[in-house]
Amino acid sequence: MAADYDAVRAALLAHRVPGARFLEWGSATGVITVMADLMGFESYGIELDTALVTTARALAARFDSRAQFVTGSFLPTGYKRLGGGHDSNTIGNGPSGYLQLGRALDDFDVVFGYPWDDDAPLMHDLMRQYGRPDALLLLNDTEVGVRAFRGGRALTSPR
Repeated sequence: MAADYDAVRAALLAHRVPGARFLEWGSATGVITVMADLMGFESYGIELDTALVTTARALAARFDSRAQFVTGSFLPTGYKRLGGGHDSNTIGNGPSGYLQLGRALDDFDVVFGYPWDDDAPLMHDLMRQYGRPDALLLLNDTEVGVRAFRGGRALTSPR
């Protein structure tokens, strides 16, 4: 199921800050990463599927976007989930995409994820361990739409 692009756009607009750096976990065809770039974010996407990265790069070129896409996992090298393993039915294995980006998770101001099944706790754990405390985590929940978190807490209003 695709993300609700209108809801994502509204969330990005509500949290847009000049010069903010955006990362999409599992960027697929790149629509959201390109959208963020066109809205003024410095945008990056990490995707495990090489064919989807090729598609995302073509989309960026088509819209004159400077969004950058790399093939890899959005899990940092050596990631160990607090309280247990990072087993997931939806997150595949591969080399960390951060190495190709030349950036760490704490370099990003806004991180977007579309958690499948029960992957939202894993995404929160990643931000807790590797993200900046002031970074914004946007999660597209199929039940309630796009939710914003900062420091592990849900936000009710922008910023």
